[in-house]
Amino acid sequence: MTPSTPAPLAFGESAIDFAGRRLLRDGIEQPLEPKAFAVLALLAGTPGRVFTRDEILDAVWGHRNITPGVLNRVMTLLRHALGEDAQAARYLHTVHGVGYRFDLPAIAPGEPSQATQGSAPETPPVPRHAARQHASDRRSMPRALPWLLPLLAVLAFSGWLWWPHPAATPGPATERSIAVLPLVNAGNDAQQLYFSDGLSENLIDALSRFEGLKVIGRTSAFQFRDSKDDSATIGRKLGVSYLLTGSVQRAGDVVRINASLVRAADGSALWAEHYDRPYRNLFALQDEIAQAVAGALQVKLLSPEAATQPGDRPPGGSIEAYNAYLQGLKYWHDEDFPQAAGHMTQAVQLDPAYAVAWAHLSGAWSTVAAFSNEAPAVAREHMRQSRVAADNALRLAPGLGPAHAARAYLQFYGFDHRGALAECRRAVQLAPADGTVLNGCGYVLGGIGKLGEAIRLRERLLSIEPLYAVNHYQYAKLLAAAGRLDKATKYLRIAEGLSRPGSHPGSQQMYIAIARGDVETAREIARNQSAPWRDVYLAIAMQISPDRAAADAALAKALDDEGPAKTAPYAIAQAYALRGDADKTVDWLERAPAHDIFFMLVDPLILRLRDDPRLIAFCRKTGLPPPGESEALSIDQIRAAGSTRRL
Repeated sequence: MTPSTPAPLAFGESAIDFAGRRLLRDGIEQPLEPKAFAVLALLAGTPGRVFTRDEILDAVWGHRNITPGVLNRVMTLLRHALGEDAQAARYLHTVHGVGYRFDLPAIAPGEPSQATQGSAPETPPVPRHAARQHASDRRSMPRALPWLLPLLAVLAFSGWLWWPHPAATPGPATERSIAVLPLVNAGNDAQQLYFSDGLSENLIDALSRFEGLKVIGRTSAFQFRDSKDDSATIGRKLGVSYLLTGSVQRAGDVVRINASLVRAADGSALWAEHYDRPYRNLFALQDEIAQAVAGALQVKLLSPEAATQPGDRPPGGSIEAYNAYLQGLKYWHDEDFPQAAGHMTQAVQLDPAYAVAWAHLSGAWSTVAAFSNEAPAVAREHMRQSRVAADNALRLAPGLGPAHAARAYLQFYGFDHRGALAECRRAVQLAPADGTVLNGCGYVLGGIGKLGEAIRLRERLLSIEPLYAVNHYQYAKLLAAAGRLDKATKYLRIAEGLSRPGSHPGSQQMYIAIARGDVETAREIARNQSAPWRDVYLAIAMQISPDRAAADAALAKALDDEGPAKTAPYAIAQAYALRGDADKTVDWLERAPAHDIFFMLVDPLILRLRDDPRLIAFCRKTGLPPPGESEALSIDQIRAAGSTRRL
């Protein structure tokens, strides 16, 4: 090491090895471009100092003849690698109008420093909010102290727990913000709807590559198909200033597109054009429309690299492959994954270099294998096909975010939590505005107990998909696991308002009532569930009742030979966890399907036994991380937090 090279720096869950030019997070190296690491090394080498943008450009690039968007992109990559965002920065701070500053976390007097100089640790220090008291430590404590443990865990967690988070509902529209409403299928041919929807989604993807332009995702924008709302109402609901509308008709070898860019506030047209082009020139036409819209909004590409990123088009230019891909995408969004896999297979047969189609093919087959009731041999074959597809996608396009996400899902379903964590972080780094990546990795990171990161991904997805009910619902579940029950209730209500009646069970509200110790509300919610879940939910809800005879009777009814226990073993495990019966909890967990076990480490009921050797052994045997490493709170810790706030 040269004298000018700083010693390794460890902070929070991260460590910087300056000599090795590596950033590690939770012991996993984060892939960074050389220029991105150089910026990080410059800022972190002198914590607290403000570097102007020109100083950074001179030091790292040697000149200033680059677009401002390049540095913006690098800072975004660094924040993703460090697990933070600009709205809740811990380390990388923007000094508006000047430049950037790297700060180390504040250390309380007498507390050992989190930033350590010396050799880079193989595994960075465990963050304070995830630290847990071991059972052996508890046995050595005076008898009057064990009741403090849940409270101490909550207080240690509170530094993250009460950190302000970005608003999740659409706020005032930013000046450069747009929603692409689904292009009208002007030919009225239902068989061509996938084509008009696919072109709409392509425009969303293309516009997302322009600097400073907020683009609403497909799920939220497509809710306004055939809407009678005026432009002002749509703009307000989506939080955007502009709407791109139009129609498309494919007639033989000709594509006819009408497109208009309007101001949402008053519906006035900013730009409009009509196109009649040969179908074989479709890709050039898509580019022409995106450039025209960007020109009208006066925005430019994020960086030169953005233009070369793999998109949704086949690299060989096969219109037939693209057509198969669009059909597969239609079934993907409909959650008909076997049909999606069939069309994606056709797309890659027509163009074997079609990386994004390989990525979707992998995701489709792994989802089918993990969540359907296939015979074991069939599921194994679909997992094999998924692995082949993911390998092909990454070989063809190592920088494709959805390909890394596809690999992450495979590793998650195979209980390789470290591999899944690294791949999801890479996927989000490469595709920070891809709704499918954010949603999928939100599930993965929550499932392996990385609650803080999972919540941040859900919040990012809220900003581009403000009307996506599933995301509101999953965000609420994570908030509840963090003990933020009031906010969780708020987002559950939003999800219910956005969903079709009955599309989300009321069980999550029941779990919040259990966390509050409100047996009457929990029981009432359980009674309103449909059969056969009613008896199972009653068995869970009644375990917090002071009437032990009623609790026993409710559980016995759920366990009856004619009851639903055989189809809901995980729910029975939750009931036994509330009773504190670790043996029977683990017994029922062993009967549960893998797709229930995937998300066990974000379940406050099961985490009530997080320090029990039997649950720890079950996680080890299954391949899950130790339950003590999960950042989610147990039901007891959530209650302790509520008691502390009331004091």
